[in-house]
Amino acid sequence: MSIYIAMDDLYTRIIYDFTYSEKKPAIAGSLEIMENYMEKTKKNRIVLAYFLVTFLVSWAGIIGVSFFLGMPTTSGIFESYGPLALIPFLLGPSVVGFITAGRQYGIDGVKEILGRLVNWKIRFKWYLFAALTVPVFIAAWLLLLNLLSSEYVPRYFVQNDKMVFVITGILTGLIGGGLLEELGWTGFATPLMRKKWSVLKTGLILGSLWGLWHFLPVYWGSGDENGVISWNQFLPGLFSHYAVLIPFRVIQVWLHEKTKSLVTSVIFHSTLTTCALFLFSIDNEGVPVLIYYAGIAVFLWTIVGILYRKGQLK
Repeated sequence: MSIYIAMDDLYTRIIYDFTYSEKKPAIAGSLEIMENYMEKTKKNRIVLAYFLVTFLVSWAGIIGVSFFLGMPTTSGIFESYGPLALIPFLLGPSVVGFITAGRQYGIDGVKEILGRLVNWKIRFKWYLFAALTVPVFIAAWLLLLNLLSSEYVPRYFVQNDKMVFVITGILTGLIGGGLLEELGWTGFATPLMRKKWSVLKTGLILGSLWGLWHFLPVYWGSGDENGVISWNQFLPGLFSHYAVLIPFRVIQVWLHEKTKSLVTSVIFHSTLTTCALFLFSIDNEGVPVLIYYAGIAVFLWTIVGILYRKGQLK
């Protein structure tokens, strides 16, 4: 919590410098400009503090475990201890978001986020967009790839217990990916960033940070059976962090702008996690996975391009 105290102290010094500087405003309008500048500066510091603390909290479990189990770790250790180490990772965005909202805006800040989480009274077309856009495309993309090569077999078809696999994928998407992440990224960070930047710029910045946030767990889990980095596993994941996640985040910011609801944000995120990482993920590595993600990236960037041309990302 000391980082928040440091931010508060810095803000206090800035106010003092502006208020008691010998260079007083020459006209009344200067005071309003000064106050607006200080307010924007405060919001910038809040957002910066949020991201710094979120990264620290989210990566803490992985860093702690890696001291004993290696970085990267073996595939066997990752399967055994990965879920435990990733608990802080998944909790980071939402927990830090609620704490920061509470510190800066009191209980009203927390209620505002929760209010958007239960705002389900939105037009049905937004539910359709959130629930079907990603699954329909990935299914069609995989069908096309399967016509060209047998390397693109969905992981679902090689599972012994398909029901458990499906349930795990849906729950991971809804809770781990959708709910826990979007309460922070969209619930807390996006509205603050939108006060300064356009939908497009907010999505690009937040998407880049979101991609970086995924770096450590994917690197940690990309070791082979000897704990040596497997580039065939790591590089496709690294590619998807930016080629896929950045345009996805731009669309996510746009969707929230249209609905002012976290319900569609959670659904939209959950479809990407459930489909791309579970149900429709391919049982392969290396170039085939890279091509798989490249198709998804092209599709999402195409949507961003269409929205931009229609003036929807201002």
